[in-house]
Amino acid sequence: MAAMYVDIVTPDDAALPGALLTEITEVYASAQAFHELTGDFPDAGDVRVPQVAAALADELSVPGSVVHLARVRGELVAVAVTLDRHPADPDDPDPWIGLLLVHGERRREGHGRALADHLAARFREAGRTGLRLAVLDADTGALAFWRALGYTPIDHRPDLRRGRESTVLRRDLAAPGDGRAEAATEGAASTDDA
Repeated sequence: MAAMYVDIVTPDDAALPGALLTEITEVYASAQAFHELTGDFPDAGDVRVPQVAAALADELSVPGSVVHLARVRGELVAVAVTLDRHPADPDDPDPWIGLLLVHGERRREGHGRALADHLAARFREAGRTGLRLAVLDADTGALAFWRALGYTPIDHRPDLRRGRESTVLRRDLAAPGDGRAEAATEGAASTDDA
């Protein structure tokens, strides 16, 4: 796999240019099965730029949120959203992965694992000791993906948005290199939901 370059968008950044929003929308639109599970878009088979712009604005309205844009050879292959802290649990010390989507045409190439490892390294370097996310129980592929990367279930609860059953997973960041096993599948996680 060619080297991955990850750029970030923070709440302080100006509005995203139209061409970039179109690229991001292509990644979102390629995840139809995931959006059918989440119900985040009215028509999972017809995700449009204004809808993705609104979703990103919602994500970036949360203090400490960052959007990560992963590119390989200039092509946007994955998008992730991280949160410095869980927005509804001030006692939770860990950052969260709120979303990780790999472009549908680029799955099974290691991009999801590479971006997940990049995010873990970023938080480890910042002195954080764990990283959490939540996966809808119905998304068995995503659960397998994250477990293969060393995330372990620590809680089971309804998500914040729609009350859907979700599994909360955590990865210990104390030792670099943990959780680099090949993933069974590259899935998506939505932790805004837990």
